[in-house]
Amino acid sequence: MVKFSRELEAQLIPEWKEAFVNYKFLKKHIKNIKLALLHHPSSTNPLPDDVSSNSGDVAYGFSLLDPVRSLASRLRHRRHTSHQLDEENMYEMELIQPGDQEVKVFLEKADMELQKVNNFYTTKETEFCERTEALIKQIQILSDVKEVLDNFCQRQQRRRILSPDSVASPGSPGMFLSRVNSQSSDLSVQSESTDEADQMQSDSSLMAEEVIAVLEKNGVKIIGAARGKAKKGAKPKMASMRIDIPPSTPTRTIAAVTSVVSSVWEDLINGSRKDGTTGGSYINNKKIQCAEKMIRGAFVELYRGLGLIKKYSSLNMQAFTKIMKKFGKVSRQQSTAETFLRKVKSSQFVSSDKVIKLGDEVESIFTQHFAGNDRKKAMKFLRPRQPKDSHLVTFFVGLFTGSFVTLFGVYAVLAHLCGIFSSSPDKLGYVESFYPVFSIYALVSLHVFMYGCNLFMWRNTRINQNFIFEFATNTALKPRDAFLICASLMTTVVGAMVIHLVLNSSNVGTKHADTLPGLLSLILIGFFICPFNVFYRSTRYCLLRVIRNIILAPLYKVVMVDFFMADQLCSQIPLMRHIEFTACYFMAMIFKTHSYDMCSHSPQYKIIAYAISFLPYYWRFMQCLRRYFEEGRDRNHLTNAGKYGSALVVAFFRVMYTEHPNQTWLAFVIVFSIFATCYQLYWDFVKDWGFFDLESKNFLLRDDLVLKHKFIYYVSMGVNLGLRLAWVFSVMHLNLGPFEHRLIDFVLASLEVIRRGHWNFYRLENEHLNNVGKFRALKEVPLPFREMDSE
Repeated sequence: MVKFSRELEAQLIPEWKEAFVNYKFLKKHIKNIKLALLHHPSSTNPLPDDVSSNSGDVAYGFSLLDPVRSLASRLRHRRHTSHQLDEENMYEMELIQPGDQEVKVFLEKADMELQKVNNFYTTKETEFCERTEALIKQIQILSDVKEVLDNFCQRQQRRRILSPDSVASPGSPGMFLSRVNSQSSDLSVQSESTDEADQMQSDSSLMAEEVIAVLEKNGVKIIGAARGKAKKGAKPKMASMRIDIPPSTPTRTIAAVTSVVSSVWEDLINGSRKDGTTGGSYINNKKIQCAEKMIRGAFVELYRGLGLIKKYSSLNMQAFTKIMKKFGKVSRQQSTAETFLRKVKSSQFVSSDKVIKLGDEVESIFTQHFAGNDRKKAMKFLRPRQPKDSHLVTFFVGLFTGSFVTLFGVYAVLAHLCGIFSSSPDKLGYVESFYPVFSIYALVSLHVFMYGCNLFMWRNTRINQNFIFEFATNTALKPRDAFLICASLMTTVVGAMVIHLVLNSSNVGTKHADTLPGLLSLILIGFFICPFNVFYRSTRYCLLRVIRNIILAPLYKVVMVDFFMADQLCSQIPLMRHIEFTACYFMAMIFKTHSYDMCSHSPQYKIIAYAISFLPYYWRFMQCLRRYFEEGRDRNHLTNAGKYGSALVVAFFRVMYTEHPNQTWLAFVIVFSIFATCYQLYWDFVKDWGFFDLESKNFLLRDDLVLKHKFIYYVSMGVNLGLRLAWVFSVMHLNLGPFEHRLIDFVLASLEVIRRGHWNFYRLENEHLNNVGKFRALKEVPLPFREMDSE
């Protein structure tokens, strides 16, 4: 039977761990009570019925007065117990014997834990109530504005039917524009027409009045003169409301930048308007759709938060029940435990039903507005099913792992018999062309394997990586899924290597041997972009979206998973250069018309390879700049950008040293590499891992640690330091053969992948602890409709 302390540890919300009742702490005090009772067994023993309260002597013989004495003792005991039950805090005073100091300390600590739990619950309950009210207001504004827009579009449609020669106006569906000023909070309708300007102006004025009425209805303040029917050519009245759509896509980013530029241009050329307004942004049907999507996401996150607070209440109530049961059994003061439990049950976190009512209300609103009154469909959004661990996945992991080991052994034996890795000139072409192609799959598999190890460690240490990365819990990869992908990929690749070696060594399939790696690449690319819901489609498409966001930085909003993945690409520069070689080798069909030297020594392909070496650092640099301008101009983002800028400088000097291997460029490489390495180590240890806190109780670490053994952190710092210095081998000119040179390159690339996987764990541990410190267990979803006065 699993102990409740372990069960509680496994079920509690990691980000709210400090707000839960400290069950282990209270258990320690119960142990102290038990030890105290062993030394003073009579201090808290209840009064026996056959012992007189006025005398400590035990009656050895039977007396006619014994039944009377026993009855009187029982009556006194019952009166004393009933008096206890009437007083709420009697367990703190009269019930405590003078020598029962440990019991008193336990009850004081339990009361402090109860207050902590109740205060946290009350705070969260108030937050959820306010959030629910705000979302109800948002959904009401959205519904009313959509209704007004639909009515306006229907009127325009009817007018075009009656006047078929009229030109389609911006009032048609998808073309309606409402201008929202960013400074004076003006909402006015802009419409243009070539043939019916007066009619459109009248419709626009009427439309503005209807929108203003919707805003007034929902409590949005109106700025300007009193409302009334707008005259022809008169400007409609203004409302302090805007639709705030974050610039999370290239279109929105460019629109936001051009809006600022146009505003500045109007100020410079035309000056300020009479009403004090400047440039603004526009609201169309597409923005309404974006606003609807934002509100739907906010409802889903709110419902998830209500489920968490219910779980919080249930687990804490269960913990108090268990601990007071232990207390009553050990201290032999069951009535005190029952009195405390009644106080717990009367607390707000147990007795309040607001959260349950809010959950029902959110379900009803979501079903009505986002699921077409289909509750089953609504529950798929609000309560996604959690997939269970499949034993079939474990079986296939073992099967593919065994197959990989067997095939790799077969390949090693065949390669040795054929002398394929010898230094003979006839075998040199095989090594030079074979290595870049198959090392791609080996490095990818190693990275997936390290990610699987990260997932395993994060799960065992209760680090919620799905919340940090904003992954859907029902589709996110699990450790065994990552190991299955790694094992199946390597089995396929090593199998292709065996077939390729057999064909290359025989006289039968020599002509077709070089097409096998290309065919394998096409098959794997086909699996990767397969549109059908097989082979982890959600994960594949999520990875494609993240890579798109990275390549188009800084046009996309930068979230945690984007810059985390960009950091992974910084460790996979050799793989990206091998991809360039493979594309050259197969797509241009070089193996039929030229030697392999063209893809490795041609000036054009060298330039591309050097550009690839710069790209990951450039993408990361641009992400830091985007975060600096978007997240309150935090200087930490600029400092982080400087780290990647120094890496770009080092990459430039290494390229120059490769082209001109002299002492001058070598000195530049060494000096700037040392500087960049120190910069990176400082950022790894201090910023990414949170170490070197001089005021921490753990020497050179931080106060909160997930792992139990501190020496692991010191070893990890040493490992990261050593692997960061692996660049020393890349600038050393060692007299090695082609095979040994390729092997060293592969080992260095693999060590960098291992270092990144090792870095990943501590990076997410620090992020998790920051969330725990701020009790951040829910995603902050911005709301589209907001009043400008609140800024």
